Amino acid sequence: MGAFDSLRIANSSLGMHQTWLDSLANNISNANTVKSTDEEAFRSQMVVARARPGGGVEVAGIAEGDPEGRLVHSPDHPLADAEGYVRLPEVDMASQMSQLVMAQRGFQAAVQVTKNAQETYSSALTIGRA
Repeated sequence: MGAFDSLRIANSSLGMHQTWLDSLANNISNANTVKSTDEEAFRSQMVVARARPGGGVEVAGIAEGDPEGRLVHSPDHPLADAEGYVRLPEVDMASQMSQLVMAQRGFQAAVQVTKNAQETYSSALTIGRA
């Protein structure tokens, strides 16, 4: 492993975790988005990650949830159909919050690796000057 490989790997992790955090934030903020029954529900986003050859991680793609969502009886809602139904997304808040904690921890770990590598390289430079 080269001198800057740990920084490269940590940087790839930061990018992937930031994308994951962004998609979770989008899902959570749209969990209660109401649509009429003739429209598609909000489609949640799921980050698909894969290992990079030689180390690191990258976003392979973004998978989207089911556009059917779930029908909820809410006859007083302005978007309700003739039978009183509206369409809500299939967003499991417990799962989203659990993933949010995992994504935050992964991001924090990558930041710590970056800080440690920078301190190590800085110390190595000071040793070389003495």
